[in-house]
Amino acid sequence: MNDPREATKLDASFQSVLDALVERLRASAATRDRAGGHASEEKQWIADTGLLTLAVPAAFGGEDERWPRIYATIRAIARVDSALAHLLGFQFLQTVSVDVWGNAAQRERYLRGTVAHRWWWGNAVNPLDTRLVATATGDGGYRLDGVKGFCSGTRGSAMMTVSGHDAASGQPVFGVVPTDRAGITVNEDWDPIGQRQTDSGSVSFAEVRLEPDEVLVRPDTPHASLRTLISQLVLTNLFAGIAEGAIDEARRHVLASGRPWIASGVAKAADDPYLIQRFGEMRVHAVSAAALTDRAAEALESAWRNGDALDANGRAEVALAVSEAKIVAHRAALYAGENLFDACGARATGQAAALDRFWRNARVHTLHDPVDYRVRDVGRYALSGILPEVSLYT
Repeated sequence: MNDPREATKLDASFQSVLDALVERLRASAATRDRAGGHASEEKQWIADTGLLTLAVPAAFGGEDERWPRIYATIRAIARVDSALAHLLGFQFLQTVSVDVWGNAAQRERYLRGTVAHRWWWGNAVNPLDTRLVATATGDGGYRLDGVKGFCSGTRGSAMMTVSGHDAASGQPVFGVVPTDRAGITVNEDWDPIGQRQTDSGSVSFAEVRLEPDEVLVRPDTPHASLRTLISQLVLTNLFAGIAEGAIDEARRHVLASGRPWIASGVAKAADDPYLIQRFGEMRVHAVSAAALTDRAAEALESAWRNGDALDANGRAEVALAVSEAKIVAHRAALYAGENLFDACGARATGQAAALDRFWRNARVHTLHDPVDYRVRDVGRYALSGILPEVSLYT
């Protein structure tokens, strides 16, 4: 295994490709944020870099990258465009879903297919949303009828993971379907204040066939349940990236056009003592989030490589690390997104710059699940030594 100190450092060639992509996305981020809609061209740029298969095992032609490097990639993109970073992060989540829930034939078909065809994956898995009904067809397959909400990445995708509610058993049913299958309608109804290009609208299903060999079986093992923590660390890195991106945009604005306050006694905005303090406070929040996020990624990597040898206690320790990181990153993103305006002043509120996108993106995404329950889990451990239990979100 690589030296942990090198965990989030990318090799020179990869870093060069990633840096070029990030700058390309940054150039149009404000304009695209205002327009919303589907970022088909930008998604093609991402696909062209080869990033879509970072989490696919080498046995199927993927890069089988370490999780710290995967998350460093997500965070680098989130600094300039958290919506497209979200799409890439959820791409990894769907391929991992197939990897841990699929049988040998499904892994071969879907993971190798992702490499061969550069499939973008959509997400229609949300067991809390039981509006999509899965009716058993008697041959091991199901008929899907209803609707799913918050289906990130489904628009423009080739494949999607899906969960339906089996009314007969009361249990969720998981599977994979091509997005263009007859009866599937990807609705263009995503219109939030932030994360406007995540294509997270609803998907309707009308008598959609889920074939027996498309049904995924979720194993009840600590290793398989790491999928949830992989998802949560995607969000955590989005938050950390938003915080870092907000600070960077504020710095650029101040250095280019900032003015010191008349009572400051200095000639340059960068020498204003209160402005310096403002940036210091934002940075402390951001670097704290980054440190805990990287720590959690290392813990996840170790647990992931343990495979079936991972026990429940080891998995719970990763869950605790993820919650600690997510709490701090959640707060850092909102803090930087709000405080950049105090740093930049009234001119920074102009719509052309769209600097409010950092706060708006953070505000939308930090509502994914209540932070109060994460603080509860951390507090329970601090007070009583009780590690978090496995759930849909921890």
